[in-house]
Amino acid sequence: MNLLSTKEMLLKAQNERYAVPAFNIHNLETIQVVLKAARELKSPVILAATPSTVKYADENYLLAIIEKASEINNIPLTFHLDHHENIEDIKKIIKLGCKSVMIDASKYEFKKNIEIVKGVVDFAHRYGATVEAELGKLGGLEDDLNVAEKDAFLTNPKEAYEFVKKTGVDSLAVAIGTAHGFYKREPKLDFKRLEEIKKIVDVPLVLHGASGVPYDFVQKSIEKGICKVNVATELKIPFSNAIKQYFKENPNASDPRQYLVPAKKAMYNVVVEKIKMCKSENKAYDNSYNI
Repeated sequence: MNLLSTKEMLLKAQNERYAVPAFNIHNLETIQVVLKAARELKSPVILAATPSTVKYADENYLLAIIEKASEINNIPLTFHLDHHENIEDIKKIIKLGCKSVMIDASKYEFKKNIEIVKGVVDFAHRYGATVEAELGKLGGLEDDLNVAEKDAFLTNPKEAYEFVKKTGVDSLAVAIGTAHGFYKREPKLDFKRLEEIKKIVDVPLVLHGASGVPYDFVQKSIEKGICKVNVATELKIPFSNAIKQYFKENPNASDPRQYLVPAKKAMYNVVVEKIKMCKSENKAYDNSYNI
């Protein structure tokens, strides 16, 4: 496997004040859509898979598809495990060649979170893989992850410093007011909190729950230190809606090579918008990447 780690990608974004978009993929079609947009806009990109996606598509298929994609697309791209909690699964997929993982132990108390993350970091670094962790807890629903609003809490800046120092983690997902899934009301992002975290934490910072967050809010968060932006729900909705509309207009259709075409087009438009939102357009080609 010759996949990139995300360390180089995110440090470059941190230095140049843009964010690398991380799009949740589910199958060949969604991978094709993301890479078409990234290639045309000359953007680095992260293809992210939640545990339920890995279970659905199988890690061996996903890794094989993405490794081949890295050969035929002249842009920096990689495969990333998103919100994984099962440590043995993470280790298994790292051994298969994955170079970027997120261990999500945010549901545990602070010391236990540190203990779990440090163990994954020590293992992953032996294989040249980078590790993202989360401090604080986002509310909302994404795949099998369901956190009630009352159980969500924001990242404590002082704890963030201690967490990064003790775990050796490569990037940190921070909770500053976003949530998974779509919002019932416009989110209120705590930019002051983000500024405080950025002042004392030197690793790249990650924004989860970006679907439905106003464009200017995301760009302001990038200006204040976010280097990776995750998008999931906002991709699935237009994809599925286009399929529903196709069958409404063509009730006797049965060929996926036909009904998936409008779905891919609808998703493509969102991917293009999010790449521009992250300001990663035209960041794929320079001397910083050996591709």
